[in-house]
Amino acid sequence: MTESELRQLILPLAEVIMLCVLITGIFQYVIYLLQTVFGFMELRRRRALRRNLHRWERRDPMLPPVSIIVPAFNEGALIADAVASFLAQDYGAFEIIVVDDGSSDDTFQVLRDAYDLVEIEKATDSEIPHAPIESVHVSRDVPNLTVVRKVNGGRADAMNAGLAVAHAPLFCAVDADSVLEPDALHRCAQPFLEDPGRVIGVGGGIRVSNGTFIRDGRIFGIRLPRRLLPLIQTLEYFRSFLMARLSWSRFNVVLVVSGAFGVFSRRAVRAAGGYTANSAGEDMDLVFKLHRYMRKQGHDYEITYLAEPTCWTEVPDTLTELASQRIRWQRGALEVFAANVGMLLRPRYARVAWFGLLHLFFMDVISPVVEVLGYILIPVLLIMGMVNEPFALALVAVVFGYGYFISMLAIVMEEIEMSRVPSTRSLVALAVVALIENLGYRQINNVFRVIGTAKYLMGVRGWSNSG
Repeated sequence: MTESELRQLILPLAEVIMLCVLITGIFQYVIYLLQTVFGFMELRRRRALRRNLHRWERRDPMLPPVSIIVPAFNEGALIADAVASFLAQDYGAFEIIVVDDGSSDDTFQVLRDAYDLVEIEKATDSEIPHAPIESVHVSRDVPNLTVVRKVNGGRADAMNAGLAVAHAPLFCAVDADSVLEPDALHRCAQPFLEDPGRVIGVGGGIRVSNGTFIRDGRIFGIRLPRRLLPLIQTLEYFRSFLMARLSWSRFNVVLVVSGAFGVFSRRAVRAAGGYTANSAGEDMDLVFKLHRYMRKQGHDYEITYLAEPTCWTEVPDTLTELASQRIRWQRGALEVFAANVGMLLRPRYARVAWFGLLHLFFMDVISPVVEVLGYILIPVLLIMGMVNEPFALALVAVVFGYGYFISMLAIVMEEIEMSRVPSTRSLVALAVVALIENLGYRQINNVFRVIGTAKYLMGVRGWSNSG
């Protein structure tokens, strides 16, 4: 085949792919800009509602009881500190339910030694499906601590087991490596108290704890991570929580309440069928199940997000850990999209379907594949002389420049409204990191997401440490 024939064969395909890259990019940037605008508007609107919580308010007898459910699998190294963190909540009535999901390490032994556990007989909710519970234990020293031992079934199954044991009207889903600020529960409970008939879910802010000084489950010194990957993810979390989730909350179309920290109505989750077992994205899946159930029943409801209640959590600090996490997240998003795509055809789901599912389609189904194709195609076409070089360079500059602009807006929003960055030096560091993020991290992240898509198409399902 001659070079001319090869060009004639490749050029039409290249033009189609380049058009897809351009359209997808424009759509992404419009979404990012709208999320920035609406997220900032929502923060400003809520500024008048934000206030410091007096200690007596946190002990208000009107506050609904909360069950803090902590799924744990091989968490022996940190489970005692995690429980200490949750016990430090400055809240009225709450219980902690640690679900040992068939750990093969000393998770249960650590808890038994630290809190003097004794086995009891306890009735469970038989309507919430989960793997068999082997035993239930309570602490002689801490009356509001319960430990459930069960056959391994994954995180979603462990959450269902915790729900089956819990009796409080609200439950808080947290990870074993999460550290809650003392007023986090109270702030998340406020929407339920103010509008108990409508609010069924509240998501809280997630902050990166890598590098932060934590002692006895309490934050004693906030500082940015020292390693590059967690530092980039700090900026990423700013955008995700201060921009994306706040903007969706404004329209009551919250797509995900992070599994690391969220509070829900136990009755609503129970009615929706609980968590989906063997789901790679059980947190997003639960939110979509709630949307689907409540709209199908014709109920007036609200799932909201608050920036102020804060949960600190460890993020991956190596590429291997990041790859595993992002591959799993991508598989989870595709599972949720496939399970709910039928909502697009039903008028009752209009807002969730057109905002939520179409967002998932463009940002999670289409965008990673198209972007990675662009990474491969543009250099090849440049080498073959099939793309105007000044135009290609200008396009790349606009893409990176816009990405940097959005990241800087997130930093500005964080500093104006939340003021959680510890120093001016830290702000400068984040500004520098915003450049690095668009010159490598984003591309690597999209490659991981494409791998996640490939694994999903190959039939890989459920929670897996390998992605």
